[in-house]
Amino acid sequence: MIQNIFTVRANDALTDTVYRMVLDGPVEDAVTAPGQFVNIRLPGRYLRRPISICDWTESSLTLVYKVVGHGTGDMAQMTPGTELDLLCGLGNGYDTAASGDAPLLIGGGVGIPPLYGLCKQLLAEGKTPNVILGFNTREELFLADAFETLLEGTGGRVLVTTVDGSFGIRGFVTDAMEEVFERFPRLKERRTQIAGTLSGGEQQMLAMGRALMSRPKLLMLDEPSMGLSPILVDQIFEIITEL
Repeated sequence: MIQNIFTVRANDALTDTVYRMVLDGPVEDAVTAPGQFVNIRLPGRYLRRPISICDWTESSLTLVYKVVGHGTGDMAQMTPGTELDLLCGLGNGYDTAASGDAPLLIGGGVGIPPLYGLCKQLLAEGKTPNVILGFNTREELFLADAFETLLEGTGGRVLVTTVDGSFGIRGFVTDAMEEVFERFPRLKERRTQIAGTLSGGEQQMLAMGRALMSRPKLLMLDEPSMGLSPILVDQIFEIITEL
């Protein structure tokens, strides 16, 4: 844990209740892994506010937070030049070594910001993440465009769900996965298993499932039966026929 003073550079509204704050200060050793958070001391407030780190550079931190009470309400009113006392380097963060080559990142609401830094780290490691973001309504969308820009040209995709169906897939983030599980029950049985340890047939199902989650109008398959046993070939082509 490191205590440092940071200065607000920008504090902009992304939605009616969600803000993005950029802080300048000594970031060295303040962030050791994506998914960590800071504890912010607010003037006149007894308790510090824990806020996850969305992004960082060598000299700045980006925090995306939602106004849910008096403390975050105070933060929303802060202007450039405001100095803040931060406790940094908190939390273990994400262990990217535990992911496969094409990890799936799933988050909703205020759980989304730390996934942005994680996505950047995975890309830097040569991996191709896909992202599912969940919101209640279209009006609550934030960072979806930032993820799309980040993944542009990488082969990764961004899928958005809204509870009321006003944008993307109607339902929760888990609904997008359940559609794939219904078509590929074996994947549901293996949902806690690392993709690289799946059998050849299961990896083909996973590749098809990832593609179908974005509900494409056109799906192009290149030799989907290569290297599979005759039984699995039949299963794969039964699924393709159903599509």
